[in-house]
Amino acid sequence: MTTFHALYGHQPEGEWAAPGRVNLIGEHTDYNLGFVLPIALAQTVRVQARRRTDGRLRLHSAQGDGTVTELTAEDLAAGTVTGWARYPAAVVRALLEAGHRVGGADLSFDSDVPTGAGLSSSAALECAVAVAYDDLYGLGLGEQELALLAQRAENRFVGVPCGVMDQMASMCCRAGAALYLDTRDLSARQVPLDLAGAGLRLLVMDTRVKHDLADGAYAQLRAGCERAAELLGLPALREVPLSGLDEALSRLPDELRPLVRHVVTEDDRVRRAVALLDAGDPAGLGPILTAGHASLRDDYRVSCAETDLAVVAAVAAGALGARMTGGGFGGSVIALVAADTAEAVAGSVTQAFRSAGHTAPAIHQAEPASGARRVS
Repeated sequence: MTTFHALYGHQPEGEWAAPGRVNLIGEHTDYNLGFVLPIALAQTVRVQARRRTDGRLRLHSAQGDGTVTELTAEDLAAGTVTGWARYPAAVVRALLEAGHRVGGADLSFDSDVPTGAGLSSSAALECAVAVAYDDLYGLGLGEQELALLAQRAENRFVGVPCGVMDQMASMCCRAGAALYLDTRDLSARQVPLDLAGAGLRLLVMDTRVKHDLADGAYAQLRAGCERAAELLGLPALREVPLSGLDEALSRLPDELRPLVRHVVTEDDRVRRAVALLDAGDPAGLGPILTAGHASLRDDYRVSCAETDLAVVAAVAAGALGARMTGGGFGGSVIALVAADTAEAVAGSVTQAFRSAGHTAPAIHQAEPASGARRVS
């Protein structure tokens, strides 16, 4: 592997890491100012970094073609950066536009977060840059401030109108816990999630169907939700109570009703999931996961044949529950399983994919991990 010294002629000032994430419950409610329950993954984006005095940003990725992308201040201001480099460039631009006195840097990245798998690789990349710059330039920003800056970078300069869940999860999650986050006021609570102690495992199954949230489909869904809230005279769909769902749906055109039904019922699933974890019953999450997938498939319509197959095959093989995670249109599925059935469930899903003529999924176990941090 190419060393930082070989790339840039000097040693880094430090190394920082930010994790990918899976969302247990709460998919597509964050931009409706609802509730979410993500965990951070052990898979991270790591960045070695050093300040520069000439304002230039030089970027290298171990997963790239070996070249170093060099950007000037004019490149950052113009917002014309393309490819993976637009994510770190967007974070630096967001810092500058927020009034922070930051300069250039040499940044070298390495990542084991799969891209396009619904595991928030872009948020991990953004948050790794944010924490590195915070340390390099002594900004003294808190986790929430850095998460909001990373979200602003993706919204304004990458062009994905995402909510703040991915960035908050990457910044604020803790090992052994899920993050119960209110995305309206950013109040958060760490909810203990000891899967091993309960004899459980969480499988993450990457279907290898890639998705790109910048392609417009995600934005269309958000626009539909915002239109529904406007028609209901509400600031956000979280204001619709479960008990008032039918009445709200009766006031909407047919094409918007499924979107609203998903958001309102998903918020309710988050609350029920948190209650189960607080009561020490993580196994009870199983049916909630599966119900959430049915809603994503039938109401929100962001699933696909491969994610549906993974859910059906996992549950048929004995999983307590399973659901798609991430923005949709491919990506990954999570399955909650008893520890002694994990291998059998993974094998059954793999066989189901082969029988259907699909590429076998990449499957690994997940444990709640820590958020973004300096590692050296």
